[in-house]
Amino acid sequence: MNIYSEINDVLDHMFNACTTSQINEFIPEKRGFRIHGHSTTISLERAFWNVLDDMASESKTTLPRLIERVHDGCLVANDKNIASCLRVICLKYLNVYSNCAPAARAELTARAVKQQERRRVLPA
Repeated sequence: MNIYSEINDVLDHMFNACTTSQINEFIPEKRGFRIHGHSTTISLERAFWNVLDDMASESKTTLPRLIERVHDGCLVANDKNIASCLRVICLKYLNVYSNCAPAARAELTARAVKQQERRRVLPA
């Protein structure tokens, strides 16, 4: 059963795509982690935890290690709002990799690594 039935624009379409059985994806869930020896609790909606679990699996790493890498690489703010960083990383992951087969994902990742290596080699 859909949670929304009227479709007038793209947002209505997104609501219509959600079913009552998917409502649990909107529920925030807190999880505790240690980042470089410091305990922290992160609260994200279950939908984001599902994406992060997929990302960790795809990266052949653990979820705590993935979160630590995001923490280290996220330079958005001085206070390093890790929940915001994780949400943005999830959206980027879905935009880039969601429609790719595993082989295509590996190729995209390899290209990105090569581009990053080239940038390091080029003189400023």
